[in-house]
Amino acid sequence: MKQSRVCSWLGVDYPIIQAPMAGVQDSALAIAVSEAGGLGSLPCAMLSVNDIANQVSLIKGSTSKPYNLNFFCHDTTEYNEVKHHQWRELLKPYFDEFSGHYDATIKASSRMPFSHDVADAIEGFVPPVISFHFGLPDAELLARIKRWGTKVLSSATTVEEALWLEENGVDGVIAQGLEAGGHRGMFLSKNISTQVGLVSLLPQIVDRVDVPVIAAGGISDARSINSALALGASAVQIGTSYLLCDEVKTSALHRAALKSQRASHTALTNVFTGRPARGIANRIMKDLGYMNENVPEFPYASMEMAQLKALAEQHGSDDFSSLWSGQNVSGCKEISAFELTRQFAEACDAVS
Repeated sequence: MKQSRVCSWLGVDYPIIQAPMAGVQDSALAIAVSEAGGLGSLPCAMLSVNDIANQVSLIKGSTSKPYNLNFFCHDTTEYNEVKHHQWRELLKPYFDEFSGHYDATIKASSRMPFSHDVADAIEGFVPPVISFHFGLPDAELLARIKRWGTKVLSSATTVEEALWLEENGVDGVIAQGLEAGGHRGMFLSKNISTQVGLVSLLPQIVDRVDVPVIAAGGISDARSINSALALGASAVQIGTSYLLCDEVKTSALHRAALKSQRASHTALTNVFTGRPARGIANRIMKDLGYMNENVPEFPYASMEMAQLKALAEQHGSDDFSSLWSGQNVSGCKEISAFELTRQFAEACDAVS
């Protein structure tokens, strides 16, 4: 692992990238993983421009190791009042259950795409790596990033997406298998039947592109890391296994679900944000159907669900919470992310 060419390319000791997990982490997790010799990642899609700058400042002040900044680059659609009214009517019985109501004055999305304003805020830091979800930013923005000498990664959920990313200038492709938790990075199609598991996806992408390929989805131990590397991956990206670590801000309800038998049942759903994402199955997913055609467009769909989630969690219920998780929680440990990263690396060295 230590001699991997991608390690030299990224400037890390081990070909281990911590998956960015918006909503449950800040710079602390990224710092711990980078200090351990992996590539720590900071999810920026749910942060304001000022918060992004502050978090990157914390990373730069705490480690001299490389790090990754992750952004969404989705197209923003117009807010559809009719669609949201219908959605609120569907959710009203749940609000009534907790004697609560929806605040309709809130019409701002909590997830923003990468922009020149964000680029202005981070340019001075010269981030070593930037990764994207949902494709790539426009050519002008991408060219601006590359002028900094920053390496650019992006997620592909199909061979076609991987080829598109390579043709449009990405430096590395993250092959996101169907097992992965959180949002699917799919951007060329909305059809979830196109999504396949990592063992099928990874070798196909490796055979078709010339850039390094990072494997993501279901990776939790030495066996799965070595299997991914044997299938041609240059590195692995691990997310779910970090969700119980000391540096992560996973809620008590989410942690309890991850440690329970419930974690064995995850599913893709669009009910929380309007885009397919994998999480532990709960009441709202089952009641409304995992993929519901009435859900408003991403990213605005999260406005109603965020309020319902907050209301229910005040009553100790995770029935309406987005319990993001991959299909394999066996690697989750309640230890520091630094120690977990080292355990992954040492275990792989021992069997490689």
